[in-house]
Amino acid sequence: MIKKVIPVLAGFALMLILCSFESSYLSDKKQENKIAGEIVYNKKKHNILLSWPTFGLSGNYVITKGGSRLASDFKPVGSTSKLTFTDNTPNANKYENYYKVTRNGITILISLEHQIFGDNMYFYDRKYEKSETARNDINSHFSTTGLGGSNGEWTTKRQAYYFKANVGNQTYDSGGSGSASSAAANAIELGFYTHIGGLGKVPAAVKLGAVFTRPHLSGGANATCTFWRSIENVAVMRDFAWTVSQSTSARRMLIESTSKYISDVGDTNFWGSGGFIADTHYTSLRPNWGAQQQWYTRNAVFPSGSGAMGGSYNMVWQGCVNPPQSDDSNTPIATTPIIREKPFLFIDDDGEYKVFVPAWQKDRIGVSWSSTAMGEGQIQELLADWYVAKEGDTDVAINAALKAGKNIFFTPGHYALSAPIQVNRKDAILLGAGIASVTLEPTEKNTWGCIYVDDKDGIIIAGLLMDSFNSTTYQVRVGGEGVNADHAANPILLTDITCRVGGVQSKNIQIHTSMQINSNNVVGDHFWLWRADHGSQQGGNARWILDRCKNGLIVTGDDVTLYALFTEHYQEYEVLWWGERGRTYFFQNEPPYDAPNQASWSSQGGRVDGYAAFKVANTVKEHQSIGMGSYAVFTGTDGNVNKKNGFEIPNSPNVKLEKMCITRFAGPGNILNVINGTGGSTATGAKRVALYNNGVGTLPYDEAFDLPNPESYPAYIGIDK
Repeated sequence: MIKKVIPVLAGFALMLILCSFESSYLSDKKQENKIAGEIVYNKKKHNILLSWPTFGLSGNYVITKGGSRLASDFKPVGSTSKLTFTDNTPNANKYENYYKVTRNGITILISLEHQIFGDNMYFYDRKYEKSETARNDINSHFSTTGLGGSNGEWTTKRQAYYFKANVGNQTYDSGGSGSASSAAANAIELGFYTHIGGLGKVPAAVKLGAVFTRPHLSGGANATCTFWRSIENVAVMRDFAWTVSQSTSARRMLIESTSKYISDVGDTNFWGSGGFIADTHYTSLRPNWGAQQQWYTRNAVFPSGSGAMGGSYNMVWQGCVNPPQSDDSNTPIATTPIIREKPFLFIDDDGEYKVFVPAWQKDRIGVSWSSTAMGEGQIQELLADWYVAKEGDTDVAINAALKAGKNIFFTPGHYALSAPIQVNRKDAILLGAGIASVTLEPTEKNTWGCIYVDDKDGIIIAGLLMDSFNSTTYQVRVGGEGVNADHAANPILLTDITCRVGGVQSKNIQIHTSMQINSNNVVGDHFWLWRADHGSQQGGNARWILDRCKNGLIVTGDDVTLYALFTEHYQEYEVLWWGERGRTYFFQNEPPYDAPNQASWSSQGGRVDGYAAFKVANTVKEHQSIGMGSYAVFTGTDGNVNKKNGFEIPNSPNVKLEKMCITRFAGPGNILNVINGTGGSTATGAKRVALYNNGVGTLPYDEAFDLPNPESYPAYIGIDK
């Protein structure tokens, strides 16, 4: 373990330097003069009508057809001088008809899937394609769009790769051997802002070979900036080298053979800074997270065994079968008290695209699915029940669809908002694919936020990145101030949510709070709330003044349960908890790097150095959280900035925090105590407190907290009371 920890600490300063280079905002222009055709399927006649605008100079348009976009065999089906063509003998499945229309060397591709899902979703079908086709296509995107290097962090490109179920014994594995990072492995490389999804009912329906995420720092050994990518509902047959850090999600997977979670590119010192995996079954080998600093694993099944599974500081295993034994860094938790898995897109037995919405489950152990069954939940028709949003859609179109009773499927893209998306009805769902981003553009039109969630039962917000190129009150607000409805029977779910402040553009951004949860009975399943520590903004005092945000998360609602909460670099209390009976399972934090001096970063009326990362208000009577890490990185300072406490809670019999850890990664400053003036300072290494409950430490001073002003809401937003 000591050998694993040393490179984490030694390499962290290098990560800071490498991550701090200025990055320009990449405005990805859409292809000019793009020719788009249209397709109409007649179910009664089972024919397909194609149409297109004029292109080419002369001669007939020649039409060929294949079963998928990259089908090995496109066959001629007709020729015409007109701008329309009817195929009276299409393939039985309407989605398995891709048409190339060619004239004078210009070819356009027309399909129903492209018409429904747009330019940024790519579909693969092993029935018509070679085993290596999908891998080669995805890897060509990786190598040609800048997603493999540091510039990929700030691109506005978003993409999702969806795999249709295998036929018979076919797989999408082109064969290979060794570690997924080696050329011999023939692995799929997944870059920034990319998503892989299986379209089968169960993970085993889509079999991939090897999957690899390539860290771009320190010659491939440093994954601390390997962000913003996801994978779900597939099986990995060989190596799953998921070498990542924050805002990365692996869900609903079958992993048949893997041994590590850290890259072997570069030298022998590897490290990453956290990640999330859930609802996953490992069939043959117990994985090893190597030099990961922290990780959250929920409802996974591992083969039996007692070997170490890696990790340096804070590894939480919740509702898992055969987790590691409890020790200083490993925290197994027997069950997941309440959870609803993330909805996902799939193709049903009738050939139609649908969305599976899993049911709520209590006290769960293990995965939600079996080898033959999807699990408990509801199936919704995509075309009947959902509005499929594509890049360019505005808040006006999205809010109108919500008002009309539709759920929203965000295809990968960058959605500019002039007003917040208002989720204002029971059981409404926002579901993003490919790290879809809803953004406050720098037009000064939207000064309110990205998403407002009304105080209604069963709302789901999933798979979205909230970005701010403009000042705002919130990025996400759940319920208005003072709401008190009981949602215990059908809670609100927020899952795979990222809020980002700064990083992308160099301008003056002033935000009060990234997320405020006012509603009761909210469940959060994997957040990264991030005030950027690097990017286009100059560091140090310039970033402190121009990329401002006080709080990452404020919770005023009761009975809020959060799993995998990553919150970093905010300028006051990074998590401020007012609600009763709150629970957090796993918390990861770094304080702001860039506080210029102690006088500008002091809490409780200037009497306390810095702000606690996780603050439970003195008025709270009941709270329980477990698996908490806060790591000192004070680099943009005058050399004299410290934080008194990593965590602060009232000394109350029913308020407790368990398994807390603090340490220093870089910079001269320290966290002076773990909690309430106790536990020791990072000046002499990592410090841990196993349990603080009604302790004898210093009770924090009573103070008035600065909440956002409800008068700042736009006029059309109803403040539900």
